[in-house]
Amino acid sequence: MIKNIAVVGLGKVGSLVAILLNKTFNVHGFDSQPGVNSSPFERSVIDITDKAATLEQLKDFDAVVSCLPYKYNIIIAQIAHQTGMHYFDLTEDIKTSVEIKKLSETSAGIMAPQCGLAPGYIGIVGYDLVKKFDKLRDVELRVGALPRYPNGLLGYSFNWSPAGVINEYIEDAEVIYNGKRKFVSSLMGLETINIEGREYEAFYTSGGLGTLCKTLDGKVDTLNYKTIRYPGHARLMRFLITELIMKDKKEELEEILTIAKPPVKEDMVHVYAAVEGWQGDKLFREEFFHTYLPQDVDGQEFRAISWTTAASVCSVVELVHKGKTASKGYLKQEDINLDDFLSTSYGQYYKNQM
Repeated sequence: MIKNIAVVGLGKVGSLVAILLNKTFNVHGFDSQPGVNSSPFERSVIDITDKAATLEQLKDFDAVVSCLPYKYNIIIAQIAHQTGMHYFDLTEDIKTSVEIKKLSETSAGIMAPQCGLAPGYIGIVGYDLVKKFDKLRDVELRVGALPRYPNGLLGYSFNWSPAGVINEYIEDAEVIYNGKRKFVSSLMGLETINIEGREYEAFYTSGGLGTLCKTLDGKVDTLNYKTIRYPGHARLMRFLITELIMKDKKEELEEILTIAKPPVKEDMVHVYAAVEGWQGDKLFREEFFHTYLPQDVDGQEFRAISWTTAASVCSVVELVHKGKTASKGYLKQEDINLDDFLSTSYGQYYKNQM
């Protein structure tokens, strides 16, 4: 049972995670900044670079949800492992997830990274389609968090962490191609997608598949995840990252993009999954597609990227609390049943727009 939860990192998504979880659990939020007094949950200042002090602040909680930038997650995961509490995060970083997987081998609680939108919800959706087939051929997962009214050549606004987006663009992406697991360069594999009469592009980015490559290894010919953007975005980002060699100056690139492309209120999230294979002796293609828009939560409107991410991790927390998953060890997103996910009190936010 989970009663007391620490939410670490109270940015755009972390604040909503704390608000939502506070409806069911006793939540205490932690952030590097004092924040405002109007939060419906208690909050404290934390310095996660001081690991001993952070351990002292977090040690008595039943669970911790890390909504920090990917590079800090491992600190919180190590503390969770040391104290035996359940651990959840939103990371897209493959290296971080590998380290958490190692910790899970001796953990007293659940270690559940990658509980956001992609990786996270898209993996749950994709694997729900996979389970309808006797034999697989292709699995294609696509997600795009976009401004509804794009401007400029990039056609993008950083409603999500610029550091996280840049990391997804720089690190290699794992895929299954011709039946073999391999890594490919992010921002490559460009394809054109038409969604309800509007043209988009999609390309490889790192981390979106979570653990699916390992789960489906030897069972599928093609498996990949691609990010959806407006046309021309990948070419410009390749110019910045590769040709101008900004990949070696991540913090500077983050600052440039943060200033150039601030968040917008009107955003949308496209979620698309397609699976091909055999049902009995017949070849079929099953598809899932929804567009999610900003949504009201307790009288306040939240961006689509914020509530889809927050509702996803909160749903996983609730499933662990209710005993719908294993009670310890590593929790893969594909181990979560989609119907169970949507039946949680937080899954209702997805169901409202389906």
